[in-house]
Amino acid sequence: MSRTSKPYEIVERALELSTADGCVVIADETSSANLRWAGNALTTNGVTRGRTLTVIATVDGAEGTASGVVSRSAVTADDLEPLVRAAEEAARTAGPAEDAGPLVTGVAAAPDFTEAPAETSSAVFAEFAPALGEAFARARAGKRELYGFANHEMTSTYLGTSTGLRLRHDQPNGTLELNAKSPDLARSAWAGRATRDFKDVDPGSLDAELARRLAWAERKIDLPAGRYETLLPPTAVADLLIYQIWSATARDAVEGRTVFSKPGGGTRVGETLSPLPLTLRSDPHEPGLQSAPFVIAHSSGDDASVFDNGLPLERTDWVRDGRLEHLVTTRHSAGLTGLPVAPGAGNLILDGGGERSLDEMVAATERGLLLTCLWYIREVDPASLLLTGLTRDGVYLVENGEVVGAVNNFRFNESPVGLLSRAAEAGRTEKTLPREWGDWFTRAAMPALRVPDFNMSSVSQGV
Repeated sequence: MSRTSKPYEIVERALELSTADGCVVIADETSSANLRWAGNALTTNGVTRGRTLTVIATVDGAEGTASGVVSRSAVTADDLEPLVRAAEEAARTAGPAEDAGPLVTGVAAAPDFTEAPAETSSAVFAEFAPALGEAFARARAGKRELYGFANHEMTSTYLGTSTGLRLRHDQPNGTLELNAKSPDLARSAWAGRATRDFKDVDPGSLDAELARRLAWAERKIDLPAGRYETLLPPTAVADLLIYQIWSATARDAVEGRTVFSKPGGGTRVGETLSPLPLTLRSDPHEPGLQSAPFVIAHSSGDDASVFDNGLPLERTDWVRDGRLEHLVTTRHSAGLTGLPVAPGAGNLILDGGGERSLDEMVAATERGLLLTCLWYIREVDPASLLLTGLTRDGVYLVENGEVVGAVNNFRFNESPVGLLSRAAEAGRTEKTLPREWGDWFTRAAMPALRVPDFNMSSVSQGV
């Protein structure tokens, strides 16, 4: 086997080398292309490629089955056997794995398992780059400066197991972040987009939206901390609900540690979380937001188990018509809690049944705040899922259906579960890029939400 061995060959060879009682091998082949710009001019661009191999060995013992996990990048033929042996040694020196179970079987092999990995290149920007250049020209004419970056990745994951699984998934992932600033840098506005191929991203329309926001910010208005009717755009809603789903593991809830724990024992599954007909779901087959249709677990935790690798995934409604339906479970935690098996997936969608765009919601607002995005979000209290964070790149005052100026930034203190219970309106669901979690979770579709009493706990000097 050479240094240029195909990913499936590496997976097969690692499985052949294994002497453990069970073995899972995951090969991730990733290529990326990027553009960066500042002051209305491209600054850098590049293309990278990489390979990461994860070997999970399982060893049966008198007290149970242990697992050992070792991951390494840039693996060559000479590295393969030491890697497999390291995983086996890690398993043999570990105690029994709490989440131990039989490896998944009975899943049909992927017909493209032996094909070369999918790759991206600078060609992905063939239509986007000229349009970006036109946006630069308009920005210069409008006396504003554009900063930002575009990144596109393609990851081909090959998963093989000693029980016969041979699965493969290709995941494209593109992000665009665009920031417009006034020449004196006193005013700033941000917009972001998630995309699979950059064919649905229009930098010209984004620049026009940012120009509108910079114009809004020509008037400055100081407001004190307090509770305000607030319009949360889809990106902010995504950041809050991604944190919620990350905190929605069944085991933690049963053990009384989260907002989803029921006083006196058990979970809040079955309880109404919102008076609105909100449905929060994950679906690996969602058009435009497709993600892996099977579990890919490089390590074990409360929300994932290496023993579940290859387990098929389908649509899961976490909240349906306002009611909590599922919490995140592995096969192991499902057995502990008595709840259905519901592994996490690679996307998140909130449907609220609304028809209004964010602009239409603004037009229907007598007085309130319009956010751009949230950042630096941190957990304050897991029992209530109270989060704190900051607003950034534009908070605007709406009066009588019109934006009348930009106000100071705030620190907020809110729980996403509490927001769902108090939301008065959900707009039209659209694909969005979470700003805070965009490095880890990009496939989201959310509506804007109207919250009558969003808690701006203090004034922030951030921009």
